[in-house]
Amino acid sequence: MSGNVTQYPATLTVPPVRKTPPARGPSSRDPYFDNAKYLTIVLVACGHAWEPLTHGSRAATALYLTVYAFHMPAFALISGYFSRSFDMAPGRLRRLLTGVVLPYVVFETAYTLFYRWAQNDWGYPLSLLDPWYVMWFLMALFIWRITTPVWLALRYPLPVALGLAVLASVSPDLGGDISIQRTLQFLPFFVLGLTLRAEHFERLRTRRVRLWALPVGVGALVTAYGVAPWFSASWFYHRGAVTGQGVSRWAGLVSTPALFCLALLLTACFLAWVPKRRTWFTALGAGTMYGYLLHGFVIKSSRFWEWYAPAWVRTPLGEIAVTALAVGGITLLCSPPVRAVFRCVVEPRMEWAFRSSGNEAPRNRDVPQEAAQTR
Repeated sequence: MSGNVTQYPATLTVPPVRKTPPARGPSSRDPYFDNAKYLTIVLVACGHAWEPLTHGSRAATALYLTVYAFHMPAFALISGYFSRSFDMAPGRLRRLLTGVVLPYVVFETAYTLFYRWAQNDWGYPLSLLDPWYVMWFLMALFIWRITTPVWLALRYPLPVALGLAVLASVSPDLGGDISIQRTLQFLPFFVLGLTLRAEHFERLRTRRVRLWALPVGVGALVTAYGVAPWFSASWFYHRGAVTGQGVSRWAGLVSTPALFCLALLLTACFLAWVPKRRTWFTALGAGTMYGYLLHGFVIKSSRFWEWYAPAWVRTPLGEIAVTALAVGGITLLCSPPVRAVFRCVVEPRMEWAFRSSGNEAPRNRDVPQEAAQTR
């Protein structure tokens, strides 16, 4: 864990009276997707903040399991949806380099230096091929995005992607370089996003679907509470083959499609309840990449300096306080002032580094630049 991830603002005149609202321009933003990006990054932050609380709290574990079952799949799916126009055009390649590759190099280096300083381990290696903590998503996003034309050219891209995910889950010798396990096992969600259209999301936002989503969500939470004492959340991390869970490698033939279906169901329930109107947090959806990249420093600080050590933190009141701090903290990191400070490394323009082209694709305000939202 973004987006990815994470995925994705005149002179004063009196506007004429219109009987119908004007059509959306190509650069206008859909508040529904900005809301979805913000709420997804909130789940990412809460999941990371809850992890220490799962050692002793069954309720916290149930929440943690429920969120981890779908929040990164939702991140990848939204990233895929906003990658449909990627076609290797010079302008889009530029955005890929400046919006994904450069932040990856900068923050991977920054996280390594932070670890060396915090742990007084100045020999800790820097490896751009071995992403540290949340940086795996940017590595995966680059690979997914650069291969987008291939997926769009296939007749049946989702079965192929799911087949690769299954193959990765049964391959313990695949290795960990470039986060290949996570890249392949979350790939089906990205590819599914590539195949979706606006009308698919419209179908989710009907009253009937939203009503059905409630018992499904409650059922998932109750089930998570029931299995909390023995079920490992590492099934949802997809960091390695299924043999790491103490089962036969062939279990991946069943577990990978099953986890895919579970994540897809919960993602649909989540998206069904995302507000489609403009809200107080809609504008924050444009800054979720900032929250994703920066919140890891806070989360790791809490581990390095034992912020969870006081006993009161593990009480119900303490768990509520941790949740409130996670929501407030990630909201702050997505805010315009923070974006203004870090824009030079998260969304640099860098015209000086590229040849000018009169055939440049329009700037695509998608998940890599704005959201992308983890583990």
